[in-house]
Amino acid sequence: MTNRSLGSQILHRFFKHRLAVFAVVLLALMVVLALGANLTQYTPTEQDPSNPFMSPTTAHWFGTDELGRDIFTRILYGSRVSLLVGLISTLLTISLGVAVGAISGYYGGWLDNVLMRITDTFLTFPTIFVLIILSSLLRELPFPWLKNSILVVIVIIAALSWMWPARLVRSLFITLREREFVTATRALGGSSAGIIIRHILPNCLGPILVSGTLQMAYAIITESGLSYLGFGVQPPTPTWGAILSTAQVYVFRAPWMAIYPGVMIFITVMTINYIGDGLRDAFDPYVIHSEK
Repeated sequence: MTNRSLGSQILHRFFKHRLAVFAVVLLALMVVLALGANLTQYTPTEQDPSNPFMSPTTAHWFGTDELGRDIFTRILYGSRVSLLVGLISTLLTISLGVAVGAISGYYGGWLDNVLMRITDTFLTFPTIFVLIILSSLLRELPFPWLKNSILVVIVIIAALSWMWPARLVRSLFITLREREFVTATRALGGSSAGIIIRHILPNCLGPILVSGTLQMAYAIITESGLSYLGFGVQPPTPTWGAILSTAQVYVFRAPWMAIYPGVMIFITVMTINYIGDGLRDAFDPYVIHSEK
């Protein structure tokens, strides 16, 4: 038996997942390095034509590229882009998906049919092609601030990712809306908005958080892929995908140009996935119940 609150049980379960805890520490370190990128002795666009393709040294930890730019500095600045795109697009995706899924699952009927048909329509889109088309079209609009804006990438990723959390939340709401505590609250005169926000949604928090970690990893990979293809954040802003795109031409001459950004993408995505695993175990109601 234990007298720990539900919150403390969740934290206890999470901290028992050692890989998840290590992932949190590693991700925090990456955030600190990204925020402190401007403290390095180089700038991401600073060129040194006399030292192109320099292998890793104490002066250039990750070597230099074809223009003599410091790859370590460019990767740190690129991490700002990846983490920012991942975080904000995930917040937008989850917010929209939760709203659609909650309304659809709680009210049901014709409203559920309409929202789910819209969701199904978005699911049929060939994601990568639509991402490329939207990226190109948005940058053709007569707004200069869109030409090299991270906002473009964030919006198009969120616009094509909200369907999965929407379906998840809908299924959870369909299950929970008939539970006794919801029926009792409704009988006592509770409003639909209050029931959704105060009673049902908190019970969906675990799956939503896990879905959010998966979405953030997906967003980082998508942003890197778009930048690799030339449809993401445009130069001179450094991104991991853009660095990889340039490196493919020189992969045999200067392999470090491809190795380091590739490793950063791999580590970041794996780190976020391990955090998701820890959250999944921490919020598992069967595990929590067995520890009481």
